[in-house]
Amino acid sequence: MTDLPESLFANPVWSALHSVHRRFAISSGEASRYPADVSPFAAVATPGAAALEQLASLLVPEESVWVVAESLPEVPSLRFKTKLECLQMVLPEDMNLPAPSIDIVPLSNSDAPAMVALTDAAFPGFFRIRTCEMGSYYGIRSGGELIAMGGERLMLDGYPEISGICTHPEHRGKGYAEAIIWHIARAHRRNDLVSWLHVASPNERAIRLYSRMGFVESRRIMLHRLSLKAESDNNA
Repeated sequence: MTDLPESLFANPVWSALHSVHRRFAISSGEASRYPADVSPFAAVATPGAAALEQLASLLVPEESVWVVAESLPEVPSLRFKTKLECLQMVLPEDMNLPAPSIDIVPLSNSDAPAMVALTDAAFPGFFRIRTCEMGSYYGIRSGGELIAMGGERLMLDGYPEISGICTHPEHRGKGYAEAIIWHIARAHRRNDLVSWLHVASPNERAIRLYSRMGFVESRRIMLHRLSLKAESDNNA
């Protein structure tokens, strides 16, 4: 399989929050979001002004969230800050997975501060103190220090997302990221799940790694970063 179903993946955050991750959903009408300490992702059922105003009601002033949509209309209560194109890549089900080669350990909530510190060096703000509750996470340690990690983020029915792949700068080039991805993919394969991931289109280094491992592009989506305007901005 080299395709991800449009019905789930055109709006993956919405799909996750209304299925496997419904326990996290904070909702108002056609808008839903993850708690701020879990993830910076939110979603609207349809990209219209009414849904965006409902999303605004779920935010605090100056708080930013990321929303997947081709385009979004401007609304008075929200500030559009930036956008980011991402690839959705999937690991074909007939791909042969290599045997384990590195000692990888499960991570738990007690490891959350170390996980946040490690990921902040690579993608600050995306991994938060409760992100590890979104799925299973794994790591590699050296001298008791967490030096590489990865796990699951968006969880759709039958399709857990591989995410949070990160290696400490002093330990890069040793194959740790690849080993963790294979570790997660083997767990998915044992449970008849399809492994997939998001990667920002400017991140050519990561795309080369994933392509070399056998991941193939399924589609491209656009992430929009929005924030709730301060009350003073709305009164200006």
